[in-house]
Amino acid sequence: MPRRSFDIRDIVDEFVTRLSSLIEEDTVSRARAAVLSAFGGRVPAGVGLRASNGVAGAARSGGLAGRKRRKGPIQLCPVPGCKNRAAPVFGMVCAEHKNLSKAQIKKYREQRRARKMAGKGKAGAGRRARRKGK
Repeated sequence: MPRRSFDIRDIVDEFVTRLSSLIEEDTVSRARAAVLSAFGGRVPAGVGLRASNGVAGAARSGGLAGRKRRKGPIQLCPVPGCKNRAAPVFGMVCAEHKNLSKAQIKKYREQRRARKMAGKGKAGAGRRARRKGK
């Protein structure tokens, strides 16, 4: 019996050694890929392929060093006649209209949507008909 427990300890020790070396290897390759991508270097094929956090994948595809993110369109204040930018700090209205009630703002947004849809209905039908004809 004592001989068997000694064999199990050897097996467990070998397993732990192999596992720790694999983890260390993986960590080093992920760190290398992150550093290379941060400095704009080329990440060699196969480095960091198993990264679960997406850092190496973004580095391979040039996501970190590639194109900059395109911002969305500027949103204007929904109050009729106001040409100021809307800000999330004020609930997507401008600083001048931040004290309006939410019901009033909602009404202005619905009016703007209705005008926009009415304008699209007239011009949009012709475009769709031409597209279908092609």
